[in-house]
Amino acid sequence: MSPVPDRDAVDDRLDRIESHLAIGQLPIRYAIAVDSRDLDAWAACFRPDVDMGRHGAGREALRGHIEPLVRGFYRSIHQICGHRIEFVDRDHATGVVYCRAEHEVGDRWIVMAICYLDDYVRIDGEWFFSRRREKHWYAADVTERPQAVDFGSWDGAPSPALPAHFPSWVSFWQDDPSVGRLTARP
Repeated sequence: MSPVPDRDAVDDRLDRIESHLAIGQLPIRYAIAVDSRDLDAWAACFRPDVDMGRHGAGREALRGHIEPLVRGFYRSIHQICGHRIEFVDRDHATGVVYCRAEHEVGDRWIVMAICYLDDYVRIDGEWFFSRRREKHWYAADVTERPQAVDFGSWDGAPSPALPAHFPSWVSFWQDDPSVGRLTARP
């Protein structure tokens, strides 16, 4: 006869699986909300009291901050390419989300390679973004090579922070004489 599983252990495993699935839906809900310009659905992905720093707190402050930004491009497509989730405890987790985003800006079609660094929190049984930091590898028109435009040809987009934002990147390439052969823009 096999041993009876510990009910608490089974409940904890089930909670972890359900939490993983719920958190995994957040970036997808975020992308669909941005691309459909459903700012209420977008704001609902974040905790109700989200801290917007100098912009205030709460979903209304968040919505007020994002609306002018999404009015800066017409069509957009955010494609989620990968998502890593790590639990801090039962109600907190962190994540890294890779995304390829495309934006129609006048006659240009801007492609961005994005990495979101996320903090998640469970409030009253529901998972939300607590914090979302966006980092870019590049932003370039689909007809441009990112290197040719210094990895950032979309006016108003932040300077690309990646890949140098990753501590392992800097230590990997430091003192490597081959860098100059591999790229003209390290």
